[in-house]
Amino acid sequence: MVLRLEVNATDLVRSRFAVSPLFELDNLLRKLSGLDHRRLPASWSSRLRPVFRRLRAETPLDSVLALQTPHYGAGFTSPPPRSLAQTIEDDLATVRATPLRVARQEIDKCLRLAPVSDERALAVLGDRRVVSLLADTLETAWHELLAPDWPLLRAILERDVVHRSGLLGRVGWAAAIDGLDRKLRWRDGAIELSWRHEIPDRTIVVGGTGLLLIPGVFIWPKLAVQIDPPWPRTLMYPARGTAGLWRPADSRPPGALAALVGRSRATLLVALAEPASTTQLARSLGLAPGAVGDHLSVLRQSGLVHRARSGRSVLYQRTPLGDALAGEP
Repeated sequence: MVLRLEVNATDLVRSRFAVSPLFELDNLLRKLSGLDHRRLPASWSSRLRPVFRRLRAETPLDSVLALQTPHYGAGFTSPPPRSLAQTIEDDLATVRATPLRVARQEIDKCLRLAPVSDERALAVLGDRRVVSLLADTLETAWHELLAPDWPLLRAILERDVVHRSGLLGRVGWAAAIDGLDRKLRWRDGAIELSWRHEIPDRTIVVGGTGLLLIPGVFIWPKLAVQIDPPWPRTLMYPARGTAGLWRPADSRPPGALAALVGRSRATLLVALAEPASTTQLARSLGLAPGAVGDHLSVLRQSGLVHRARSGRSVLYQRTPLGDALAGEP
């Protein structure tokens, strides 16, 4: 199957990036439940799986899981984000505002696609308070499973957006889209996605509303497309740097570089393969923002990094000399 999204100049102007906390939680739950056969790395699984089992026993989490199928999930429990500033509070407020009629329609569809026999889960899904019960459960799952890691995960997502935005500005949409996933390409004014599903090819005219682009960590390594209301036409893709998150040791600076400039500055220099702000670096590396700022000042004075403003943020990036010291061409 080839899904073709035809876009025009207005679509390209109106397209935007956003971050979705509940989208991350949804994909994490899919991995922990086994619905996504691509499991978490052992270090993450061993830490999160006991919490996941406890939540299933102590909360109505199985009712949330009942609304997930391999190719569909209830839209009201993972609403479309509006911006890069999206917070879990924003997401949960949208969930709680869902009309019962809308929630009931999506619940019924999920149960038709994947019937559930668990009486406890069905009791929650049949309750008139189902929207608030599920929202409360999502809030608990967020704080127990994701909140401690969210500053690091958000930094990865924000850095991906900085990278993609830079590609759009330098080389345009064709190169930016082609770099999202090997199954995705730009062709003749459209985005084409090739899937191995035995259903007919389909063409969708975006029609001037623009695309929503959402980087994700727990969707890795796959790609997803959302074309059903209330979502806009949406591409959800693995954020750059996710593989490194699973293997943090790979980002350790070379010993010679650490001996030359100091371990913390060497770590920052290696991390700046892509532009990042002081806050993003502090979150991703677990360093104090003040210390990161001091080290960046020294690196900038030494000609190893430079800075430039991007919107409200000041982003740092390696200079050619910094690239050479970090061992990259």
